[in-house]
Amino acid sequence: MLPQMELITFPLRQTLLAAGEANSFVYFPEKGWVSMVLMLQHGDATEVGLIGREGMVGFAALLGIRQSNIEAIWQSEGTARRLPAAVFREAFDRNPAVRDHVLRFAQAFHLQVAQTAACNGRHTLNQRLARWILMARDRADSDAFPMTHEFLATMLGVRRSGVTVAAGQLQKAGYIIYGSGRLMILDHGGLQARACECHATVHHEYQELLSFDGPEEADHG
Repeated sequence: MLPQMELITFPLRQTLLAAGEANSFVYFPEKGWVSMVLMLQHGDATEVGLIGREGMVGFAALLGIRQSNIEAIWQSEGTARRLPAAVFREAFDRNPAVRDHVLRFAQAFHLQVAQTAACNGRHTLNQRLARWILMARDRADSDAFPMTHEFLATMLGVRRSGVTVAAGQLQKAGYIIYGSGRLMILDHGGLQARACECHATVHHEYQELLSFDGPEEADHG
């Protein structure tokens, strides 16, 4: 499929797939990561999942569904390969290896979304913020990445003031440095201890289903 793929560079915060707009492509992130954001009535939005180089964006187009109420937004500058959904559907139908990997990713992402829903309902904002930072790091290939209070509030479905307090507590504990639109992890182990079990659960499932190792494994063994 590579000869039919187009390499595209995306700037920070660019919308890859807009809610309600027709789409006939699938995307394979190579660098950076994408937030899948559910758009509600009256303009409210909340993140339901993250996708990096371990997966694909545009699963609805693969199924022949051209519109969705979920937006895909680039969280950092990055690149992705774009492929017409019809081409990928043909490969999916005829190639068992492609089909197996796509279905494994679909299951892994389903588990991530389900775990996020449980996390949002049961865990504290501090735990949820720590979980989100760790999940982003798994896909960022770096301990530092761009992030603002406003965007974090949208990702976590809370008010900006709540993010300010939670991030301030993590920074005071020495786990992160956060300001001027950037976040840097200082203490990975401390951040893991502050997070709920949801990051570790999802990360394990991704390893089992996709052999996906983020920087956590490469850097810390």
